[in-house]
Amino acid sequence: MADEAGRLRLRAATPDDAAAVAAIYAPYVEGSIVSFETEAPDAAAMRARIEAGGALYPWLAAVDAAGDLAGYAYASPFRPRPAYRYTVETTVYVRQGLHRRGIGSLLYRPLLAMLEAQGFTQAFGAITLPNEASVTLHERLGFVRAGTYRKVGWKQDGWWDVGLWQRPLAPAALPPAEPTPWAEVGITEA
Repeated sequence: MADEAGRLRLRAATPDDAAAVAAIYAPYVEGSIVSFETEAPDAAAMRARIEAGGALYPWLAAVDAAGDLAGYAYASPFRPRPAYRYTVETTVYVRQGLHRRGIGSLLYRPLLAMLEAQGFTQAFGAITLPNEASVTLHERLGFVRAGTYRKVGWKQDGWWDVGLWQRPLAPAALPPAEPTPWAEVGITEA
């Protein structure tokens, strides 16, 4: 498990990674219920998503010795209204065939540490249910189940639930400071 992750290098994902990110994500869209998208986004769409992360929402990539992406993780706004700006949604995807090798944790631990250092107070993971592997990963990293949206997504001829898992990050100060740009924090080992 750790052997695979130990051979990978972690770095910030860039818009130039868009094609590789799209290739990793496509099987989750096209062949599973994990993502509620029904058409896999192309490289241009993924480039726009990475760029939309801007200064506040980091994207990380796990890269092998050949420079190929083994997986990626990122943060995005939890909800669009201003009062939610201290809270993020986190996501991780691992290239097909590389699951259960520690890559998800390799990506997620530093992402969560960065978000905490930035001053975000809560992280949420939204998991289509059932998905025991994702639930296990999130709970191993300190997320707890916060609720379930029942039968909210129609895909592959069925209605699916989405569970929300929540993890505290930085303490909620009064008044809260605005989150720091992730480049000022850097990639932080957990």
